[in-house]
Amino acid sequence: MQKRTLGRSGLEVSALGFGCMGISFGYGPGVSRQDGIAVIRAAVERGVTFFDTAEAYGPFKNEEVVGEALRPVRDQVVIATKFGFKFEGGKQAGLDSRPAHIREVAEASLKRLGTDRIDLLYQHRVDPDVPIEDVAGTVKDLIREGKVGHFGMSEAGAETIRRAHAVQPVAALQSEYSLWWREPEKLLFPTLEELGIGFVPFSPLGRGFLTGTIDETTTFDATDFRNLVPRFTAENRKANLAFVEWLTAFAGLKQATPAQVALAWLLAQKPWIVPIPGTTKPHRLEENVGAVAVELTADDLGEIVRATAAIDIHGARYPERLQKQVGR
Repeated sequence: MQKRTLGRSGLEVSALGFGCMGISFGYGPGVSRQDGIAVIRAAVERGVTFFDTAEAYGPFKNEEVVGEALRPVRDQVVIATKFGFKFEGGKQAGLDSRPAHIREVAEASLKRLGTDRIDLLYQHRVDPDVPIEDVAGTVKDLIREGKVGHFGMSEAGAETIRRAHAVQPVAALQSEYSLWWREPEKLLFPTLEELGIGFVPFSPLGRGFLTGTIDETTTFDATDFRNLVPRFTAENRKANLAFVEWLTAFAGLKQATPAQVALAWLLAQKPWIVPIPGTTKPHRLEENVGAVAVELTADDLGEIVRATAAIDIHGARYPERLQKQVGR
């Protein structure tokens, strides 16, 4: 597995990370604790060293699984987790990045993960009620205390990133980015490049759509987040098949799968990009890891851009309520 460094932070990770959310939360019922641990450890065996979780995933359960899975190799891996929400009755109940709450979450996450430090601590969403300078300052204190290694932000806007970075250098920004969601290129990349901040794309496979395994007849579990996403209505899925059909045909020419081409394309954009595809299935893990070996030439990259630009994408990536929480 190749290695990459997140911006100028010095934080070295595998070129492909592993998003752990779906093991416990988000895409229908989670898998068993045993199966979750098994797939995380299989990722380690294949050279993955960067694992992403959050208190919100479950909530709380995912950190426990990740911690148990990685305990035998703790000093060989990088664990990222997140703060920024409050919970009532086991459900999200708004944002909370008050300094005291950040400290509470960090301590709780350390216990659930069974570790003495969090390698990368993200603010999960920008809290408009708390100055970002206070947030960055609190994480800076946690870094001084040795409880946190690096500071990250998720779905933040460029100006907020600048303000935070002035207080405590931001090692990485995590936001959605894929072949069918390219907005970060114009809104965020110039700032990240200037400041030396790494970029960690989540949903690099379009919440599964770019794998070519979803069409308008696919049904999702009642607890699956995609039921709320405009891009995943049956009508929009049918319209968006043109995109994945082209990607599948192109991947065939490269003797790869559409998922592998989608990941290889991301890796080819910038040397400081580290996608974090997630899966609960061993064969999908093998497929994703195989993307690192897929070589896209300059002509390939040009053809991908030309062809995909000509295909309209139907549906927003978030419902309106959640869209209001991003880009702040």
